[in-house]
Amino acid sequence: MSVLPLPLLPDNASLGAGGRLFIGGCDTLELAQEFGTPLFVYDEAHLRERCRQARTAFAGSVAYAAKAFLCLAMVRLAHEEGLHLDVATGGELYVARAAGMPGHRLVMNGNNKSAAELSDAVDAGVGRIVVDSFDELDRLDALHQATGARPRVLLRITPGVEVHTHEYVTTGVDDTKFGFTASSGMADAAINRCRRSGSVELMGLHAHIGSQVFELGPFRQAVEVIAGFAQPYGLPELSLGGGLGVAYVEGESAPSIAEWAAAIDEACAVAGFTAPVSVEPGRALVASSAITLYRVGTIKDLPGIRTYVSVDGGMSDNPRPVLYGSGYETFLPRAVDRDRDRAVRVVGKHCESGDLLVRDGWVPGDIKVDDILATPVTGAYGHSMGSNYNKVPRPAVVFVRDGEARLVIRRETHEDLIRNDL
Repeated sequence: MSVLPLPLLPDNASLGAGGRLFIGGCDTLELAQEFGTPLFVYDEAHLRERCRQARTAFAGSVAYAAKAFLCLAMVRLAHEEGLHLDVATGGELYVARAAGMPGHRLVMNGNNKSAAELSDAVDAGVGRIVVDSFDELDRLDALHQATGARPRVLLRITPGVEVHTHEYVTTGVDDTKFGFTASSGMADAAINRCRRSGSVELMGLHAHIGSQVFELGPFRQAVEVIAGFAQPYGLPELSLGGGLGVAYVEGESAPSIAEWAAAIDEACAVAGFTAPVSVEPGRALVASSAITLYRVGTIKDLPGIRTYVSVDGGMSDNPRPVLYGSGYETFLPRAVDRDRDRAVRVVGKHCESGDLLVRDGWVPGDIKVDDILATPVTGAYGHSMGSNYNKVPRPAVVFVRDGEARLVIRRETHEDLIRNDL
């Protein structure tokens, strides 16, 4: 097996003596020593550059999809870089507001918003509520009757577009819990209801075809379908959500943000849709900005079978391999430029045989107990989907830039694990 493909590392990664990994001018082995492991290390300049690329590429608003990775520092960074924020729950809304994100720069998504969440969104002055069902319209009617509120909304339309990704993150097909299906007539009925309603102000349409999408064709197809719905009704706003994929392992490639925007612009021109299109990228902005550092605790050789390398994290800090069968690379930050010639399976410390991080990984042959081992491209859906399974405290998160490391999420303690117990 070859050395780690360097494009999988954050933009501001560099190698020191012996192939030792630095990110943002910080020695990753020293970070592991100072902050402990597991540890999420984010390249802050990388994050800011991806935000700027998105703002430059799209004429409409760009709302960072908070579900990918959310904390106070990330909200502030997105706001400073001119992005809006896409939130999907009352909890995400709370964090956004606590970080100082203005209400009018928020987009409220979610397939099952409660009456309380809708009320909170209206009270916060959320810029757009993406309506997902007739039941939600009923709740907005009740809210209007009680308060007189008339929020601006987008209707989420299911365009019937299939993408080649995991079935759990395919959201544009007809058989989905999200939105109003175009093929069944539900979308037309929802548009007509909103246009007659005094409870909401219908601004436009929204679609999201799925996540980790590597092909641009489905985005073009979604534009064709959604623009066709919008134009007869004179609806000027169109949001295509997110979904742009990123490369996680050697041999994968994905379109750039600029290529994604160009494909959408081209499809809009073909469809005769002239209004600016908004998007909600998450993974494409944050995934490749981070790596996760672990400490090796056990190396178990099973002759003729495989070698298991157990680390001090696992499915509690990255559930994607368990949920989706997602692939990752692995390497030793002390020797990034070394040949990875030893096949291993990297597993966690949880009481599950399925608790694995890298099913088919490669590392240098001299890997040993207490080594720091890393997985790249872990900036999205690792920390945000993490858990306390087996009562494991959640890891810390640091942002690194210009040789300085900034702790943005502290490591949980054992005391945190019982903080809510009575």
